[in-house]
Amino acid sequence: MLLKVPLLLGLIALGPPVCSSKFVDESKNTQLFAIGVEFAMFQFNQAQEDEYAYKLLWVGRSQRKLFSWNYLMDLNMGRTVCKKHDEDIDNCPLQEGPGMKEVNCTFIVDARPWISQFTLLDSTCLQT
Repeated sequence: MLLKVPLLLGLIALGPPVCSSKFVDESKNTQLFAIGVEFAMFQFNQAQEDEYAYKLLWVGRSQRKLFSWNYLMDLNMGRTVCKKHDEDIDNCPLQEGPGMKEVNCTFIVDARPWISQFTLLDSTCLQT
């Protein structure tokens, strides 16, 4: 019984960092983060009732949750002249005039690269 007490205390002491929900800065150039951005953009476009696609203008915050593959990202997107199912939206010009729209979104994406699975855990968007 006495041997179990130090072991229990050690596990309690190690617990909080392992179970941390803290996000830390992540390079925007890492492959998994970039794939997460593409996934978030695709999900955003699919969820829109708008027939026009939005493309990435810039990435603000890029973070990863400690001890996980959860990515937190702030993305600024602009409405293009291309439809959402067109190919090569990245090279599509932005709409101008009354059709011009920009959206700032925060996404949390869970990546499971070993099974090629991505899940959108949360998204919040505001039109600017």
